[in-house]
Amino acid sequence: MDHDSSTSEVHLCVLIHGLWGNPGHLDFLTSSLRDQFSGEDLHILLPKRNSGNFTYDGIEICGERVTKEIEEEKERLEEKGIKITKISIIGYSLGGLVARYTVGILYHRGFFDDVKPINFTTFATPHLGVRSPLVGVGNVIWNVLGARTLSASGRQMFLIDSFRDTNRPLLSVLADPESIFHRALRSFKNRSLYSNIKNDRTAVFYTTCISATDPFADLSKVNINYLPNTQNLLVDWSNPVSPKSSSKTNSANTSLSTRVLGDIDTKSLFLRARLSLFFTFFLPIGACLYLANAAVQSVRSAQRIRLHTTGKTGIIAQHYNLPLMVETAQRAAEDMFENVNASHAQQFLEDNDDSNDDDPTEEDEELDHNAPTPEEIASQEENALLPAKGVATRRTVGQMEFPTLALTNEQFGMIEGLDKVEFTKYPVHIQEVTHSHAAIIVRMNKESFKEGKFVIKHWLSKFEI
Repeated sequence: MDHDSSTSEVHLCVLIHGLWGNPGHLDFLTSSLRDQFSGEDLHILLPKRNSGNFTYDGIEICGERVTKEIEEEKERLEEKGIKITKISIIGYSLGGLVARYTVGILYHRGFFDDVKPINFTTFATPHLGVRSPLVGVGNVIWNVLGARTLSASGRQMFLIDSFRDTNRPLLSVLADPESIFHRALRSFKNRSLYSNIKNDRTAVFYTTCISATDPFADLSKVNINYLPNTQNLLVDWSNPVSPKSSSKTNSANTSLSTRVLGDIDTKSLFLRARLSLFFTFFLPIGACLYLANAAVQSVRSAQRIRLHTTGKTGIIAQHYNLPLMVETAQRAAEDMFENVNASHAQQFLEDNDDSNDDDPTEEDEELDHNAPTPEEIASQEENALLPAKGVATRRTVGQMEFPTLALTNEQFGMIEGLDKVEFTKYPVHIQEVTHSHAAIIVRMNKESFKEGKFVIKHWLSKFEI
């Protein structure tokens, strides 16, 4: 247990893992919380019902499962004479989206009437989805394929779902200032996010930091402005970068950045070599494993969703244990998704609107998400990439101006809505590994993830008990 049995009041901290994840991925966060607040009345809950492939079932169902576990934990503690008076919720990757849905349910059910919401934090969470901000046929295909290999969660993260009777993607509803989810999020005293600026193969910077620009797209042209005393890891989001200067007086200040950029260039070359090898030799095998696993898990996910929606809640993860072959396929699926996603480069809006004149045919037809034709899919996906007229093609971040990413209208709307939440944003520059998505929370006990340990230390220094 995380508290003395004689304690009458506790602060509940809920840690929610990501896609394909399990509570073990958050071991370092858990142990760090216990060490930091060993003398405090802090109780930690790691929901278990969404482990592994259960994360395929959709953000709302995952959120309902987490809510159920929170309510059960509250009842269990109350039976021991322990009352939850404060709550903090932390989400990693997809878990951050599940957390945002969960707080909406809790808010609606009056959970916050006698439990004060304190800290809400996400790490590497794709708040704007995982759709690549790209144009062109190849990228449309990736957005179409990726959305349809992760069951309900995939459709939601690629923004092709229609949530209930809203005729809008779920993530768009979550970001709407008029929604209960938005109000619930604003009720937390502290709201923060940590976002990788580079080497996140799963959730890239623009979506995890809720930004229409990427000041870190080309680090060879800028100097990064770090927060003081953060070991050149945490970036000052109020003024993230400055133009590179060739002045000799600045040589001492830029020497470290030069070394870092050199390391990044070397790692980038290494990554490109790995990707070349991957696409040449391992893609056929990986694609078979990925698609086979996607088909199996989509069917199983659909079955679980039907059981869930019909009120048959007696589902436990042990009943769906996978044989070794499918577990191997699951790991291959995660690796393949990350490698293919990382192979794309971001694109930006053109300074003119000529691209909006090339509208595909049947653009006004509504897409049937249950059984779309190939023509409808292509039309919907390409139209979604066309921004509304009047969208600024360049935006100012800090003291510099950057091109606007080729996001969808829904994503621009989500940025506007989530900006009203007023997250405190901490861009993170992990430099020693090429898998910063795992390193940011020290998902595995690896020496190379030591930068992530500092990130967690910083988060703990801001955590209000």
